[in-house]
Amino acid sequence: MQRPSPWLRSRVGPWLMAFAAAWMLGVSLPSSARTILDLDTRTQPVALEDWGDYWIDSTGQFTPEQVSITDAIPWKPTRQDAIYPMTAGQVMWVRFSVPPAPDAERWYAEVPYPSVDRASLYTLDSAGQWNEQRSGDAVAVNQWPVPHRHPLLPIALSAEVPTKYLLRLENGHAFSAPLQFISEGRLSYQEQRVSLILGIFFGLTGLAALVSGLGAVSLRDNAYGLYALCVTLMGLTQATVTGIAGLHLWPTLPMVNDLSTSVLPLLTVSASLLFISAAVSLPERSQRLHWLMIGQAALGALVAVVLTLVPAASRMEIFVPTVVLLQLGGMLAMAWAWRRGDRFAPWLMLAYLPVIAAASWSLARSADLVPIGFLTQHGMQLAVALHLPIVMVVLMLRSQHRRENIRRIQGLDRVDPATGLINGHVFAERLIRMIARSERLRHESAVLLIDLMNSDQIQRDFGRKAADELPLRVAARLLSTAREIDSAARLSERRFGMLVEGPFGAEDASTLGPRIVARCLMPYKGLHVDCVAQVRVAYALVPLHGSNAQGLLAQLEERLASTPADSKRAVFMLNETAPTPSPRRLRAGRRNEKDAVA
Repeated sequence: MQRPSPWLRSRVGPWLMAFAAAWMLGVSLPSSARTILDLDTRTQPVALEDWGDYWIDSTGQFTPEQVSITDAIPWKPTRQDAIYPMTAGQVMWVRFSVPPAPDAERWYAEVPYPSVDRASLYTLDSAGQWNEQRSGDAVAVNQWPVPHRHPLLPIALSAEVPTKYLLRLENGHAFSAPLQFISEGRLSYQEQRVSLILGIFFGLTGLAALVSGLGAVSLRDNAYGLYALCVTLMGLTQATVTGIAGLHLWPTLPMVNDLSTSVLPLLTVSASLLFISAAVSLPERSQRLHWLMIGQAALGALVAVVLTLVPAASRMEIFVPTVVLLQLGGMLAMAWAWRRGDRFAPWLMLAYLPVIAAASWSLARSADLVPIGFLTQHGMQLAVALHLPIVMVVLMLRSQHRRENIRRIQGLDRVDPATGLINGHVFAERLIRMIARSERLRHESAVLLIDLMNSDQIQRDFGRKAADELPLRVAARLLSTAREIDSAARLSERRFGMLVEGPFGAEDASTLGPRIVARCLMPYKGLHVDCVAQVRVAYALVPLHGSNAQGLLAQLEERLASTPADSKRAVFMLNETAPTPSPRRLRAGRRNEKDAVA
């Protein structure tokens, strides 16, 4: 008889030994064979799937010795992605055996759920005693066999015989974390990748909190301060959910590690309500709604305190509806502000949509509707990574808008609010300084007064709206004519002024007035072609025509007032010491202006 090849023995041998181990441990194999636990380093992590058996001890009093010898226990096969119904006071037992496997590398039983109350792994030694390894929120992280983000329990392998284990799990609500196995080498690689992802996340939240805090101090905007608080609490919440907080922040405080998973999210939502109220300006829009948001935030903080006093089994019954209520209140407040015209409310709603979606998935997990998976563990981190940039841009635009409004309000005593030009007081101050500067530098500068002459006619022919809009169009034309070093001002409803810095000669002055007239006579976009501004310009050279600012302005006003209403001239120089351009030159100036614009 021919013996099997070495390759066949190497492939079939482990499977036969696994079946033998199952038979030795009294595990009955159903008609559809279970998935055999194969600790293969090439396919990690290795899930327990249906290789183990579970039983929920409703009394919570059984010891591992009793569990191992009691034949009447109704064991059931474990299942991947199963939700096991548990409450406080109950214990879930999982028995499994590890088939013979190479012991060259160390392996761990992994419970990838940082919030499990207690996970104890019992190993049967050669003397028949069950040795316990403890982990979970009820045990200080620094006392775990392997301090880690979630329970990680070493297992002993044998290359010759199977090894029996009992896993004891306690949790205040249903348990759904997948039980799996991972080697030491794979664990090191996996933790490097997770550390990179979490480092990026916490770096982003830390930067957002720092920028928001600095913004609150420098801009004196409480929205920045409240958002800094929100981001800090959000980061602490995710540190708790991922196990980072228990590993690094409070490794010796198991009670804090247990309570933080329900207290910190409520405080985060409460702070978010205060931030939303400030960001959409609820205190200015509706004091009643603002105080309602404050009341909701206070309710969240009060419930957070209550959760520290109630049993673990009752926390989810209080936690889930409270979070849903507070999140709904925040979204309704942003929708209300949006309908009232707040320009930032829709962007804030967009920023909070991924956060609420991820929170809903986590709440579904807390309500035992979905098992633990990638989205329940890392969905909120992805959502926050999308949320933070949007909110920071909204805060930046909001602060910029507020600064512009403050500048406008503070500049009302110096700037005409309708046109943005300086007013008469600032115009007179700058004229005094320009005269002094011209005298010191021994060159000529120019001061011009421009009167809008046909407002009444525009109102009769084209309506009140066109007449009201015409001064704004004239202001725009004056700004386009002036250089950066020049100044344009609105002195009254129909009078404007310009200061033209020197050196500026008489010939330059004689062409500037016609250029302004021609510029204003050009058609305006959006208005009728005949709806144009007819202006008159009076100008003087300083210090040639005088060094007294108030006297010069009075003489220019008198020169314009003394001009007959039916006069065809549009440009006047004080004292007529320089030639006024002829109509022919004025028409040439208009043609040049049109050519330049074209």
